[in-house]
Amino acid sequence: MEGKDRTQAAPTALPPMPQAKHGVRMENRTKLAIDGVQDVAGFDESMVVLTTALGDLTVRGEGLHIEKIDLDAGLLELHGKLTELSYDEPAAGGGWWSRLFG
Repeated sequence: MEGKDRTQAAPTALPPMPQAKHGVRMENRTKLAIDGVQDVAGFDESMVVLTTALGDLTVRGEGLHIEKIDLDAGLLELHGKLTELSYDEPAAGGGWWSRLFG
């Protein structure tokens, strides 16, 4: 086997996988199950602000209530009429009050 190149092509690098996991499952716009929840920054009947493994999540709706919560496992279940889900980057120098009234 003289004269043959024995070098192998370098393996193709895969894109990095996010270490944190986060998921959202909605049923009939009345039930929302979320995993990867780290904290509940604030809530009332029209809005819930969560810190998740992949960013801040604001849920808006009517008659919202937290049915189940287990922050150790990162799980939250929310019931009510769901109208909006939005992710926000953390505001420098602002907390959930600025998102609530901003």
